[in-house]
Amino acid sequence: MLNVLYALLVFCLANGYTLFSGKELGVALVVLIPLFLWINISPSWYRKVESIKRFQSSKMPTERLQLCFDGCVLLKVFLLSTAISVFYQLFTIADTFHTGIIRGVISLFLVIGIEALVFWNGIIRVYCTSLQIGVKWRAIGIACGMVPIVHLYVLWKIISIAAAETRLEREKIILDQKRKPERICATKYPILMVHGVFFRDFRYFNYWGRIPRELEANGAVIYYGNHQSAASVADSAAELKTRMEEICEETGCDKINIIAHSKGGLDCRYAISLLGAAPMVASLTTINTPHRGCDFADYLLDKIPVKTQQFVAGKYNAALRKMGDITPDFMKAVRDLTAEASMKRNEMVLDQEGVYYQSVGSKLNHASSGRFPLNFTHELVKVFDGPNDGLVAEDSFSWGSHYEFLTVNGKRGISHGDMIDLNRENIADFDVREYYVQLVTDLKNKGF
Repeated sequence: MLNVLYALLVFCLANGYTLFSGKELGVALVVLIPLFLWINISPSWYRKVESIKRFQSSKMPTERLQLCFDGCVLLKVFLLSTAISVFYQLFTIADTFHTGIIRGVISLFLVIGIEALVFWNGIIRVYCTSLQIGVKWRAIGIACGMVPIVHLYVLWKIISIAAAETRLEREKIILDQKRKPERICATKYPILMVHGVFFRDFRYFNYWGRIPRELEANGAVIYYGNHQSAASVADSAAELKTRMEEICEETGCDKINIIAHSKGGLDCRYAISLLGAAPMVASLTTINTPHRGCDFADYLLDKIPVKTQQFVAGKYNAALRKMGDITPDFMKAVRDLTAEASMKRNEMVLDQEGVYYQSVGSKLNHASSGRFPLNFTHELVKVFDGPNDGLVAEDSFSWGSHYEFLTVNGKRGISHGDMIDLNRENIADFDVREYYVQLVTDLKNKGF
């Protein structure tokens, strides 16, 4: 309702030159111009009125969300007021010829100018504050800005994404504030988060996206593996064992909880079983780990010429050294992910008494819903391994006394990257941050 009132105000100001005359026009301008300027400066009045009606907090929890919300309000009003103005201009076009072309032209330019102010005020706010519209929709918005009809759809899509973001983020922040005293993720033992292959733990770009911050906001103590991004399972396991010893010494705890993604789960199992790390581990939760390997990897190593493999490995190793790896080995890492290597390793790497093992897996329902390169690899992996998350087959995830399989309805699904919040994307029907909160809460409730 308030959007409609605001749109009518903008419409009246934009079309005031033809709507009013004489003293009426002067009075209208005196009233409408200050309101127009105030609303454009601080559209949050809308939320304050709406919140009073709904008995909610009158402000967004953060300035970023407030600006994004206000931008969405302005863009909705722009669409509505522009539609009303267009119909009005068309309806009065006949009168324009009788009253004077110049008057009609002036009116049209006023409409364009005022609507442009509302639009640019809104779009700049949204472009500068929304995280979910990403590069993709920003680029589409710019590219389609002058394409009739299409630009309206794109603008509405941008509004929808940004508005959904403000709602979700507001709810999450309020939820965390309410349950903060409970410290539901304050486990008995600290948590070690272990990355997968070809990634590292960086200071300014977290492998786990927004997940660690959410866990820490609810009481968790988080550490990272800090091991090389590309190495054999045995070599990575040795690095991780050393890291576990460092954490236990630093915290004074005799055990840790491990959450490991992808190859990281294989590395941790190896360290626990064969390198004597079991006494330091209370629980191991593997996320989308290829416990039984990937037939697709076997196929590639069998079909791709050795020279090509060496060339690719050389380029990768050079790049990984620049990122911080000391002795990266691309080929050893890839070979350890094959189904053949996994089968042999599973005969040696046995579960250890006193360690709680559990696993999680997910499925990407349709290739087109995945981000590059998972939208490409999904179909290839599907040929050899069946349903998968873009890299790992569904039947390779399960390990331990508890297994949970995740997906969502429709084409989207949940990819290998989605499970670590790689793209920082809000997925309908699956909140990855809250999923990890509940996962860690369960570990706490189990006494870990």
